[in-house]
Amino acid sequence: MEKKKQINRVSEMTVFQVYPGIELIYNNFEVPNFDFDSHETENIMEISHCRKGRVECELKDGTYLYLGEGDLGINMMNNHATAMDFPVKYYEGISVNLYLDILKDELPEILEGAFVDIRKMKEKFCSENGCFIMRATSQIEHIFSELYKIPDEIKGAYLKVKVIELLLFMSVLDQSMGEKKESYHKCHVETVKKIRTHLVNHYGTRYTIDELAKEYCISPTTLKVYFKEVFGTTIASYMKSYRMKKGAALLRNTHDSISDIAYSVGYESQSKFAITFKELYDMSPLEYRKKCSFHENKED
Repeated sequence: MEKKKQINRVSEMTVFQVYPGIELIYNNFEVPNFDFDSHETENIMEISHCRKGRVECELKDGTYLYLGEGDLGINMMNNHATAMDFPVKYYEGISVNLYLDILKDELPEILEGAFVDIRKMKEKFCSENGCFIMRATSQIEHIFSELYKIPDEIKGAYLKVKVIELLLFMSVLDQSMGEKKESYHKCHVETVKKIRTHLVNHYGTRYTIDELAKEYCISPTTLKVYFKEVFGTTIASYMKSYRMKKGAALLRNTHDSISDIAYSVGYESQSKFAITFKELYDMSPLEYRKKCSFHENKED
């Protein structure tokens, strides 16, 4: 059974009931955050895979965890807030929800023969309100990559096979493969988000780590660690990408000179802007402008 929940014009959740007590959800969000329905979260284990983007989850103890591209997370649904944040404003992934109260009485027959114990999985991965994070590996990629490209005519049967494969993988997965959970605290998370907002609102100005740390009363080390965890990359890399996106928009939508565009996005040297632009777009700013102009003229 397939159920779709449209979030907005570009975001949706598609839910499949794979077995009694097991549902698989395709998540596709292009929003900064989303509030999930909270009517039923008790004794449900959630297995999450991030394909693209990034997801932030606030736990009951007030700390945060993050999944980046290729990462796997296992958590009890009543251990986190119902609101999810997407720090880079998009997220594509899969969630497999195990309704443990149902599964203790109605475990799929094929799993009984494989000696998979769902209760032990909860103890292994989520004991004492804990959670399990495994960063991207070839094993995770193997299991989940095929789930994103299943032909519709075999989707129902194929999901059954892949969910069994996932549960078998979890049953033999060693806890030591997981990442030790770091405590990312709300006050610092909110501070780096404010810093990120300040940076993108003043992308034409360059700030040092020390300047930002002093202005926002946070240590330089904490700023660097938290920014990378929240946004998945360093401040320098994040702003380089942001400036190039702004530069690309100006190349497409204005007749400003390349030197003026370079200066407006924080580059005093046109040549440095051109080198950086080519790193990200595989063409020079001039080539990019000509290409965009050609496509516009072709459409006209």
